Amino acid sequence: MKIDVIVPIAARQWHRCLLDRLRDAGHDVAAVPALAAASARADSAFLALERRILRRTASLASPATIETTSPRSGTELVIDLTGAGTGMAVACNGSFDDAAVLAAVAAGDLPDLDVVLDGRLFDHAAPMVDNRVFVTTAADDVFARAITLLIKSVRRFAAGERATIPFLAGPAPGRFTERYIGRTIPRIVREVLRRSRYRFAHWRVGYRLLEGPGVAETGGLRTGWRVLPDDGTHFYADPFPVEHDGTRCIFVEDYPHATGKAVIAVSTLGADGVASPPVPVLEEPHHLSYPQVFAHDGALWMLPEASGGGGLVLYRAERFPDRWTRIATLIDGPISDATLLIRDDGFWLFATDRDGGLGSTSDTLVVFHAPTLAGPWRPHRANPILIDRRRARPGGAFIHNGSRTLLPIQDGTLGYGGGLGLSELVRLDHDVVELSDPRPLSGAGDFLYPQIHTLNRAGPLETIDGIAAVRKR
Repeated sequence: MKIDVIVPIAARQWHRCLLDRLRDAGHDVAAVPALAAASARADSAFLALERRILRRTASLASPATIETTSPRSGTELVIDLTGAGTGMAVACNGSFDDAAVLAAVAAGDLPDLDVVLDGRLFDHAAPMVDNRVFVTTAADDVFARAITLLIKSVRRFAAGERATIPFLAGPAPGRFTERYIGRTIPRIVREVLRRSRYRFAHWRVGYRLLEGPGVAETGGLRTGWRVLPDDGTHFYADPFPVEHDGTRCIFVEDYPHATGKAVIAVSTLGADGVASPPVPVLEEPHHLSYPQVFAHDGALWMLPEASGGGGLVLYRAERFPDRWTRIATLIDGPISDATLLIRDDGFWLFATDRDGGLGSTSDTLVVFHAPTLAGPWRPHRANPILIDRRRARPGGAFIHNGSRTLLPIQDGTLGYGGGLGLSELVRLDHDVVELSDPRPLSGAGDFLYPQIHTLNRAGPLETIDGIAAVRKR
């Protein structure tokens, strides 16, 4: 399409990135300058100081110089980034001024984004914010998903879709300086003090043996949990239980704090139901986690997350549970927590994608399909399926509950590891992917770390994990 993008005089790096992404998608794109003169940005000095503290040369909120031209004739779409809200525009919490993003994250809020087309609501996103301490990092997550949302909206517009619901604009953003001084600075001080005494993140695995209904059926953790022990120098997370030839195992992410790079380890349950200390069984030069183990075609396979390695790699057990052979890269790109669903119509993978290598890994759901496990794997035509911190990132294997298919879903509203819910797979075909709103799982019970982000079960063996406050030594 022929697209004119109206950019403010005081443009930001996310505007430049959007222009590049639209051109990479094959569109004829021109940047058109705003008519109004630029006003001074109240956030500039604070963001520049944060970038120095974080040792970052730039961010998506940084100033950018963009070459502009006059409006062209025959333009099929106008995207307005100036705050006027004309043509196609993106609004943050109802405001078309992108300063609303900075004001919101400075106050510690989680902004929502809307794409508005000629005054009508066209699409929506609820970005995840991973690091909520600094405005720079939080704003990068939001602006990255503004780009994702606009790229998706342009594709839908080119396919002939149009908006129908009237959009009601919200109030102007609050004053950034007051929010930064009153909310951000105290938040930074608290986080510095916390990190001086505690590990940045430390996860612990819970497990239990039970007959009958588990977490998925009861909607809560309840009782009977044991904790996989650790000595505090590393943590265990992402547990996947397996039953094979009379042996019960728990595969986990094994993360040594000293190295900052996880391996896959396995713990074996004894006859008394007590889990042994995990032993590493798979290591790569990059970080590994989410060790999804499954049986297919007479063999046992593993699909661990390896987004740091740039792709999703399939492994086969040559000797279960401690010897694994790399078979093939199924999907290129930094996708996270890819979760397999095998059906009569083929193989499906649900995952999150850090679109363009920017923003959070926890808010953009993508789906892939293949006729066989080996592939070829193709992205769903509706990707990204949704952008939603509450229900995008898988948190465990699919659960088959009678006629229902459920997917554990991480809820990032309270932060990474803030909670888990169950979404029902309502529709899945080559045109539509539909998941229900997640049903939150209650953390009430005897597990001491109820902010969980993984749920799995194999026979009577059920596993969860939760984040713990562990002091540094």
